[in-house]
Amino acid sequence: MSKSVDKTLDTSGLLCPEPVMMLHKAVREIQGGQVIEVIATDPSTTRDIPKFCTFLGHELLSQEEIGNTWVYRIRKKEG
Repeated sequence: MSKSVDKTLDTSGLLCPEPVMMLHKAVREIQGGQVIEVIATDPSTTRDIPKFCTFLGHELLSQEEIGNTWVYRIRKKEG
């Protein structure tokens, strides 16, 4: 992937709602426009993370399944 990542959040082994709760905290720690990569093993993140982005106005750059792991790249909204 060509997008650079500013922060990586590994939520492997955690179940809903923990991955999204940790993502919410991690997004607060980065600047607008920066990219966070989330690694997850909970299949419910395929629903929860896109909804999180839509609800809060962040941009879901990519969503990829690699075996039993999902990798998301999210750009925090500006401002």
